[in-house]
Amino acid sequence: MASLIQDRLTTDQDLLQMQEGTLMRKVRSKSWKKPRYFRLQNDGMTVWHARQARGSEKPTFSISDVETVRKGHDSELLRSLADEFPLEQGFTIVFHGRRPNLDLIANSVKEAQNWMRGLQLLVDLVTSMDQKERLDQWLSDLFQRGDKNQDGRMTFEEVRRLLRLMNVEMDQEYAFGLFQEADMSNSGTLEGEEFVYFYQALTKRTEVHEMFEQFSDDGQKLTLLEFVDFLREEQKERERASDLALELIDRYEPSESGKLRHVLSLDGFLSYLCSKDGDIFNPACLPIYQDMTQPLTHYFISSSHNTYLVGDQLCGQSSVEGYIRALKRGCRCVEVDVWDGPNGEPIVYHGHTLTSRILFKDVVATVKQYAFQASEYPLILSLENHCTWEQQLTMVRHLTEILDDQLLSSTLDGLLPTQLPSPEQLKGKILVKGKKLGTLEDDLEDEEEVTEPQLERQQGSELPLGSPSEPVTLELSHLNKDKKKKSRSVLCPALSALVVYLKSVSFRSFTHSKENYHFYEISSFSETKAKSLVKEAGNEFVQHNAWQLSRVYPSGLRTDSSNYNPQELWNVGCQMVAMNMQTAGLEMDICDGLFRQNSGCGYVLKPDFLRDIQSSFNPEKPLSPFKAQTLLVQVISGQQLPKVNNTKERSIVDPLVRVEIYGIRPDTTCQETNYVENNGFNPYWGQTLCFRVLVPELAMLRFVVQDYDWKSRNDFIGQYTLPWTCMKQGYRHIHLLSKDGISIHPASIFVYICIREMEELQPGESEF
Repeated sequence: MASLIQDRLTTDQDLLQMQEGTLMRKVRSKSWKKPRYFRLQNDGMTVWHARQARGSEKPTFSISDVETVRKGHDSELLRSLADEFPLEQGFTIVFHGRRPNLDLIANSVKEAQNWMRGLQLLVDLVTSMDQKERLDQWLSDLFQRGDKNQDGRMTFEEVRRLLRLMNVEMDQEYAFGLFQEADMSNSGTLEGEEFVYFYQALTKRTEVHEMFEQFSDDGQKLTLLEFVDFLREEQKERERASDLALELIDRYEPSESGKLRHVLSLDGFLSYLCSKDGDIFNPACLPIYQDMTQPLTHYFISSSHNTYLVGDQLCGQSSVEGYIRALKRGCRCVEVDVWDGPNGEPIVYHGHTLTSRILFKDVVATVKQYAFQASEYPLILSLENHCTWEQQLTMVRHLTEILDDQLLSSTLDGLLPTQLPSPEQLKGKILVKGKKLGTLEDDLEDEEEVTEPQLERQQGSELPLGSPSEPVTLELSHLNKDKKKKSRSVLCPALSALVVYLKSVSFRSFTHSKENYHFYEISSFSETKAKSLVKEAGNEFVQHNAWQLSRVYPSGLRTDSSNYNPQELWNVGCQMVAMNMQTAGLEMDICDGLFRQNSGCGYVLKPDFLRDIQSSFNPEKPLSPFKAQTLLVQVISGQQLPKVNNTKERSIVDPLVRVEIYGIRPDTTCQETNYVENNGFNPYWGQTLCFRVLVPELAMLRFVVQDYDWKSRNDFIGQYTLPWTCMKQGYRHIHLLSKDGISIHPASIFVYICIREMEELQPGESEF
């Protein structure tokens, strides 16, 4: 049962060295640096650590948790220790999701390179695995966990222990029967291939077998015609069913003779159902599939609040890591709060709090490096400027010199536009959102270039920020005031000139905006203000967002960096609903779910009724012509659900499935199945839930698996969230994600999905 990784463990010099173990310094801060002994385990998939070479070892991380490995030069923390250690001896392990990075310093450059190369090799191997290889690796890991004395074989006692670790409560006689069947060598133990046979017997999908026999005439195979019928009638593939059937047989049928005869065996059928083609998320929605040539106002834009924070809002750490994580997940609007710093260098932090500080130029350099790694579409820098004139000039210098031609500093063609440009036109560009002196029209009329000496001469004539007669008021005035003479901050024209299409203006009323503002001006709303406007003037808000951009940010009371539900603001077409991306939970699941489509590029086209400035839509009072739909979800079964508490070997989960819908208020609802007692391995529910939805174009679905607990709140096991418009019908697997949004392969639930127009379903009629 040797896996791809096992083969490399015995031949690759770096991996051999890692298996012997290495003493390194683990670094948490400039003052916390402690020696730890790290060792790659024999499974090639986990790294353990101890306080000393032969000390008691504890698991540190799994290779599947690692996203990448960075050199010491690329680590914010290790760079701060460059006076103490050569940067070449340091490296950083970056994990998926929100887990903090692990910074390590080896005792030599050679040891650091051993670990960097070895870890990256393992990460690349895991990333490149196909579905079968991932399962083989998972089985290999299982075998390693179960083989307690590591002798390469498993006794029945070891198998029983492993079953509990796998979330299986099974009759001992039945389990022993499967064990004896698999023990083909009659040795009283299971070796590699025997364990695979045992696992296959254990995971036999009875419900899929029954389905297969239902659609197959002879119960042995699906002919091409039978499979075409299944795809057309059950999977709702319609006119493409014939071509798709041939593709899928070629892709998933394991036997060459089956491929030649264009038939699908039970194994091939199950492979298809568990694959991306059998996933609930429509593969057609994964690449860029939407029109990207409409004005920016016509898109929902993935946005981050106080991006520099990786913790809470009062005492949390400010770090460029916040920008790296946001940008790598496709975020297209990041926030930068800039204040005067020492030595003439502006700093970024949450003003009036104890949050730590980082250099503005480091933020800009990080933005340049990561801006277009996950998406080529425009990135918006939301600047909150609290700096004095001199440090604003420094900001301008850093922005222009570091970002260079990525920075948009004039209209695309030098002409006055009549609407905002599109994401397509702005590809590869970074736009500054902030306060601006005068209008875009003034900028274009003034042909004369402004130089720094001219700016200094103009300083006395500029209005101070905060002047009541000037619409460039900053909400927070500059803190660092001269004790003898209080000087008021002034917006520097050079910084003002970098704001082209995204001029920040204060919101007074929708009528005031319509009469006084331009399409290139943008207002920001606190969540409280925005929610009250949704209730009081939903339709006006919709019309406003059809021609002007809106940014919504979390309430100042959310000092713990908690989030609000973005759905309520999307319902009126607010484009930039800023989230505390460092905080996992329901709200970020919904946000991630929406932006999972369209290649995760951070731009999602709004429904047509949210792009029309004369739209009659009001989410509080939705009227026709919206076509209501009925959704039937048959929750069939679950597969390999993880334990909630890995420390309790004897605890087995009692899973239930909860289906939640988020959309306009009348559509927001949830239903759940009964729980299945003591079975997280292959629970069967077979229950149908029915939902009626008025505005499916705005609906998000969240499937949550929980461990039932009669004494307290149910425990979270896994979830998956997606837009209604990206959901496939038919028999589908839902591959679950952790609280942090990371795959918990091979955990999944199996469902049947059917959507009908409301009038199609007669009263009392059921699909099943």
